[in-house]
Amino acid sequence: MFGKIEHIGIAVKNLEEAERRYTQLLGIGPYKREEVASEMVITSFFMAGHNKIELLQATLPESAIARFIDKRGEGIHHIAYEVADIRAEMVRLQELGFTLLNKEPKPGADRKLICFVHPRDAHGALVELCQSI
Repeated sequence: MFGKIEHIGIAVKNLEEAERRYTQLLGIGPYKREEVASEMVITSFFMAGHNKIELLQATLPESAIARFIDKRGEGIHHIAYEVADIRAEMVRLQELGFTLLNKEPKPGADRKLICFVHPRDAHGALVELCQSI
């Protein structure tokens, strides 16, 4: 079953500029930067109370983040939910008719296994499942 919201992912064109603005906005700097080669992104994480914000900048023009920005502009890209057993959640969701964008969980940022649910099955919201490794 789904746990808490793990983080909110925000697609940005310029990570350094976005980090500066979010540092001003939140009153704290990022605690981590990480490249996720499989997703063709560099991420930057902020803690705001108990909530995490993930800024995502594309490293290649064919990445999902670059395509998202080209189509919709910068902004909220996904909402990630914590799950205890990502494989069990994947099976459960598939049995309910949800379309998963990954056949298997894959390594994501911040020491997580991840899988995405197609936005058309969540009323336009891209949902990410996250399990701590």
